[in-house]
Amino acid sequence: MKEDTIKSPLKAFMKQRRMGLNDFIQKIANNSYACKHPEVQSILKISQPQEPELMNNNPSPPPSPSQQINLGPSSNPHAKPSDFHFLKVIGKGSFGKVLLARHKVEEAFYAVKVLQKKAILKKKEEKHIMSERNVLLKNVKHPFLVGLHFSFQTADKLYFVLDYINGGELFYHLQRERCFLEPRARFYAAEIASALGYLHSLNIVYRDLKPENILLDSQGHIVLTDFGLCKENIEHNGTTSTFCGTPEYLAPEVLHKQPYDRTVDWWCLGAVLYEMLYGLPPFYSRNTAEMYDNILNKPLQLKPNITNSARHLLEGLLQKDRTRRLGAKDDFMEIKSHVFFSLINWDDLIHKRITPPFNPNVSGPSDLRHFDPEFTEEPVPNSIGRSPDSILITASVKEAAEAFLGFSYAPPMDSFL
Repeated sequence: MKEDTIKSPLKAFMKQRRMGLNDFIQKIANNSYACKHPEVQSILKISQPQEPELMNNNPSPPPSPSQQINLGPSSNPHAKPSDFHFLKVIGKGSFGKVLLARHKVEEAFYAVKVLQKKAILKKKEEKHIMSERNVLLKNVKHPFLVGLHFSFQTADKLYFVLDYINGGELFYHLQRERCFLEPRARFYAAEIASALGYLHSLNIVYRDLKPENILLDSQGHIVLTDFGLCKENIEHNGTTSTFCGTPEYLAPEVLHKQPYDRTVDWWCLGAVLYEMLYGLPPFYSRNTAEMYDNILNKPLQLKPNITNSARHLLEGLLQKDRTRRLGAKDDFMEIKSHVFFSLINWDDLIHKRITPPFNPNVSGPSDLRHFDPEFTEEPVPNSIGRSPDSILITASVKEAAEAFLGFSYAPPMDSFL
């Protein structure tokens, strides 16, 4: 009976997560007053999991000089979709798909994120896309952040050529195992904290930490992905107030629409650690309104099956008052020096000298066992390197050029030495 009680909310949570945020969106959409609020409109745009149609058999025209987006001195003018064999769909998002691709000449495998310009412009999301690119450009030197090899574009699509990571989403492994033992959760939390600390050192707040954005590489190390909601240029004491993120992981100050800072990421780390240890996010409820009320008002309740150091860390990270939250004074250094992480040698961690507690045991790049069949069984669209003759239906060529100015990128030759 007790096991059924545990499994029931867990099953409901997994189902709700996989279905997206439709219920949450529907409730807001039915409230005419709420719909008019600009911040609600903003989160509706962020949250809607609509997939633009990619299938089209018309050949993609190369951008004419008037359609060219300023590629800048670091661009790769020779990169094009036909350079790749697109093998499998491995992810989907609001504006396109992520595909496993093999470069025809190099024969290297990459994850190529293909985004539709018209879908991005229609939802006015170009700032988030360019923010993602800007953050990716800074990631080449950190072991737990996905790396961008180069980016390019056709008349109607943007292409991110990223590290291919095939150990599976942390969410996928949590879904299969329900929760992790404390040493495993500690290892993942340490690698995640290291990545967040590095982003903070660049004045970037991640804002959207959740198990779906945390991948395992082929050895079992953490890799953070998806930087679309990152906020750049947040100084040490700086704040922002944009309402965004994933409902289960929203910090109280975000829900209150108060200014927030980099401590929002430490709240999210606490939420993810809690979920790793208990199987569900803290304050979770199937009813979104009730969950929000729990986040704002319900005291944190911790079951006795964790160590005192884990309990103390969760209480510090999931502190509702951000000024008293662990990390508020000295950011990553406070997390790093917490007793929960006393067994972690941080120098060994950053150099990947600590053996991960779980090995995904993938046989090679073509081993897709840790990807959701919902993605991998989907046929690869014929249109990845093709597009309609009419470039943009909802925006002018000039608007597209301005929106994605400087998108294309190729790294300097010495960045991979």
